[in-house]
Parts: sequence; structure tokens; C-alpha cells
Amino acid sequence: MPNRCLVLLASLVILGSGLPALAHHSFAGEFDTSKPITLTGVVTRVDWENPHVHYYVDVTASDGTVVNWSCETGGPTRLARRGWIHDSLKPGDKVIVHGFLAKDGSHAADGREVTLADGRKIGSEPRP
Repeated sequence: MPNRCLVLLASLVILGSGLPALAHHSFAGEFDTSKPITLTGVVTRVDWENPHVHYYVDVTASDGTVVNWSCETGGPTRLARRGWIHDSLKPGDKVIVHGFLAKDGSHAADGREVTLADGRKIGSEPRP
């Protein structure tokens, strides 16, 4: 009986250690480099967390409807090396985002290049 408990515990530890790897994905696995996009809008939220920083931008379409886009960029450490700080991008900021569409057709983009309303580019990464 003690061996079964030990085997069960070891199995749970091994299975649990693989969960963080499931959360991370490659650029090519999620975004399409043949579909560049430029979004102009207002930042509504910024999630500064690993493995990627996500920010959300309200974009007004030509028919007047507003669509909230999810934009993904590098992780916090990578962005900090490129000059981003926690409040480089905040709700209410008007931005232009250059990126690539998500392969799944959702309102999501790789948003590595961000230009603020005053023309400053924050922590831009080269496109793949």
C-alpha cells in the first residue's frame, strides 16, 4: 500500500511539471506572417505576466462598431530589456499596433510594434 501511494504521488508530480510547457507556444504556431495587420485604437487593459504580456485595444471599424483586440508580445523580462516598464502602456493610451493576425481567425494579433500617440515607439521588436 505505501508503494502505491508513492507511485501515485510521483506520477502526479511528473504530470504536473509538464503543465507550464502547455501554456507556452511558438510564434509560428499561433500567428500568420503572411497576414500583417495595423490596428489603431485605445488600450483597455494590460496583463503584465508570464509567459507573454497581453494588452487589449478597442478598435473602431469603418461601420462604427468597436472590436476589442487581444495583442500578445514577449514576456516581461524580454520587454524590460527592450525598454518597456510596467506602465509604458496603460488603459486610455491611443496606440498604433503593427502585428500579424492569429491563425485561428479570432480578434487577436502578435503586437510587438507599438507606437504611442506622441510618435514614440515602445520596446519594438523586429517582425519575424
